[in-house]
Amino acid sequence: MYQYDAIDQQLVEERVAQFRDQTQRYLNKELSEAEFLPLRLQNGLYVQRYAPMLRVAIPYGMLSSDQLRKLADISRRYDKGYGHFSTRQNLQFNWPKLETVPDILEELAQVQMHAVQTSGNCIRNTTTDQYAGVIADEVVDPRPYCELIRQWSTFHPEFAFLPRKFKIAVNATESADRAATQVHDIGLHIKKDADGNIGFKVIVGGGLGRTPMVGEVISEFVPRADLLTYLDAIIRVYNQHGRRDNKYKARIKILVKALGIDEFRRRVDAEWAHLRGKESTVPMSEFERLQGFFTAPAYEALADQPDSLQEKLAQSPGFARWFERNTFAHKQAGYRIVTLTLKKAGQAPGDATAEQMDKAAEMADRYSFGELRVSHEQNLVLADVRQDQLVEVWEAAKEYGFATPTLGLLTDMICCPGGDYCALANAKSIPIAEQVQNAFADLDYLYDIGDVDLNISGCMNACGHHHVGNIGILGVDKKGEEFYQISLGGASGHDASIGKILGPSFAQEDIAGVLQKIIGVYIANRTEEERFIDTYRRIGMAPFKEAAYAKVN
Repeated sequence: MYQYDAIDQQLVEERVAQFRDQTQRYLNKELSEAEFLPLRLQNGLYVQRYAPMLRVAIPYGMLSSDQLRKLADISRRYDKGYGHFSTRQNLQFNWPKLETVPDILEELAQVQMHAVQTSGNCIRNTTTDQYAGVIADEVVDPRPYCELIRQWSTFHPEFAFLPRKFKIAVNATESADRAATQVHDIGLHIKKDADGNIGFKVIVGGGLGRTPMVGEVISEFVPRADLLTYLDAIIRVYNQHGRRDNKYKARIKILVKALGIDEFRRRVDAEWAHLRGKESTVPMSEFERLQGFFTAPAYEALADQPDSLQEKLAQSPGFARWFERNTFAHKQAGYRIVTLTLKKAGQAPGDATAEQMDKAAEMADRYSFGELRVSHEQNLVLADVRQDQLVEVWEAAKEYGFATPTLGLLTDMICCPGGDYCALANAKSIPIAEQVQNAFADLDYLYDIGDVDLNISGCMNACGHHHVGNIGILGVDKKGEEFYQISLGGASGHDASIGKILGPSFAQEDIAGVLQKIIGVYIANRTEEERFIDTYRRIGMAPFKEAAYAKVN
């Protein structure tokens, strides 16, 4: 993984010192709330319902075991002993005291971490596939390109105050898009041309929130040397022409929609003509430098499917179930990718206690070369586990609450913190998640249902990505009461789509029952090979709506 050089470290430490001074001036009433607002936001600090919230950057989801231990330690000493992993592969502390935030940032800097640009109207944390570098079908490892974007975008003077926040995601596999690139402001797909040259298919204008949209292709192939100049051109057009008079219409998706993709492309190409071949063109030596940080670990020469693994799979249905759902094929023989799920019943999805973070760090040291990943689905990943150690990993995962064998199933839901924490939320999300976990606790039934993406948001800001869940749940306010709107048909992969609203919202206590009716329609109508999303797309909304609103005699 990327290691800071002296310049990186100096920049982060100077930012901590600046923010310490800014915070003290605010506490001394030398800065007004309005003056402090952009300063705290660009240092990852929000004001939530009951306390500040600090969002820590985890660039493209990569964590060392030492960094995770530091997060655990901070959660104990400055928070309430846990953290929340988000869909942008970051971590949030929900209970820090304002006056201690500079101390937290100083401690983060000791392990090459920060909270810079995790909020505010700037370019946020770049995300990618949690399996980057270890899956067989990727064009190239996307992480060096994510690091290039991180270095280019951090403290970019021209883009420090954009019309609204800006998010970029990178994907490098043909078989899947685990980074949800089509619902980002910019989505990048790494590809090769007919001559084997590396470049990027560029998608622009995606996003969720109040006006969810799937992005449109602006270029089928941008050569990799021109990546930064092309990104500069897109964001310059947005910065110049994006609306600043209405924050609900300020995202780039609104500008792309208003102009049309052809006119937007024309303006970008005109801007690019002034930039291409100039200072921001990336030389091959820089790509080679960045790639040098993402070399393969010291893999051993191992055979696939060792006898000990085969025996355990045959003897233990529990292990076999976990192996099937929570592990993934690795490009290196004798190794496997393991997901440590953070979806244990009774615990908020995406939350990890300080003890769990320490144990995950310990497992990374013992089984995965001291590295972890954070997934878009709010889980942790050990990317390089020897197959002959999988049984040990499974036993440890069970002990620490990481072994729910439900990856990709209904209870492996994405869920924002909702009204339990967030001042913007209309309704609570966590009680809905718990209700679903309890209603679908039967693993045999879950496995029979198969793959379903369930996403839950507490408000229209869509931090839980409800628009692109196969089933989406949105908290709404009806005359001071918490209700929940359900949508169907969303997807975030290569076949991305925005879900459609089922109908009038439901009371909190009815959600699990409604989901059971929806799943019942799917089971009654599916073909043998169909997933939930396939059946929905074939039979449409009507049967689901009829069942959901049917009166019980």
